[in-house]
Amino acid sequence: MRDIRIFETHAHYDDKAFDDDRDELLKTLYDDGYAYVLNIAADLRSVDTTHDLAMQYDHVYAAIGIHPSEVGELNENNYQHVREVARREKVLAIGEIGLDYHYDEPAKELQKDWFERQLMLARELGKPVIIHSREATEDTMKILKSNIARDIPGVMHCYSYSVETARELLKLGYYFGIGGVITFSNAKKVVEAVEEIPLDRILLETDCPYLAPTPHRGERNSSLYIPLIAEKIAAIKDVPYHKVLDQTYKNARKLFFNK
Repeated sequence: MRDIRIFETHAHYDDKAFDDDRDELLKTLYDDGYAYVLNIAADLRSVDTTHDLAMQYDHVYAAIGIHPSEVGELNENNYQHVREVARREKVLAIGEIGLDYHYDEPAKELQKDWFERQLMLARELGKPVIIHSREATEDTMKILKSNIARDIPGVMHCYSYSVETARELLKLGYYFGIGGVITFSNAKKVVEAVEEIPLDRILLETDCPYLAPTPHRGERNSSLYIPLIAEKIAAIKDVPYHKVLDQTYKNARKLFFNK
């Protein structure tokens, strides 16, 4: 299957959900044409486990950052460790970072402060960003349009906002991470956005072990389900399945390797 090249741009293989078969699964992915897997840190623990995983497998790379729901654990001392790991070999991006207003904590101002700090880190290191944004459209867009984020390339992970917001992000040069949600029966807004977003701005992702696509919804997710996502995008955009795989692979290479 070497004619098929897949770039999984958002996974969490250091999660305990993969403790029983992590090695076997990651080796299977490589054998099946998954040329790259980008593992994403979310909290202080996963900063280290994500980088360790990237160093263990040739086709696995790391993104280092603190998820907005976890910024309450940050302080000036431990943030220096995040900064140090972000500089290491095989770290392709800063993420996932952003805003999540679904719950009352952490406080919005704290989330915004650490979001901006991590954007500045991305600028300092010359790395793209992976943005998490839930129920925080206005504040996310305000920050991404500010001088703090100007000209920093990135991807809006698990895109779930409107077509109108997608148009604004396209003007900023952003990519859009599309995962299993696109296959859900209640994903009308995401489908409408994918209809609008050019194929050369779409990245394939799973967010595994979460958000498995239909017909596996509710099960543990893995990158092996990326073909289901690509098939749905191909149907929405009325293009061949292999064109989706090929173009999204090129998109990810351009964003994360600048190639």
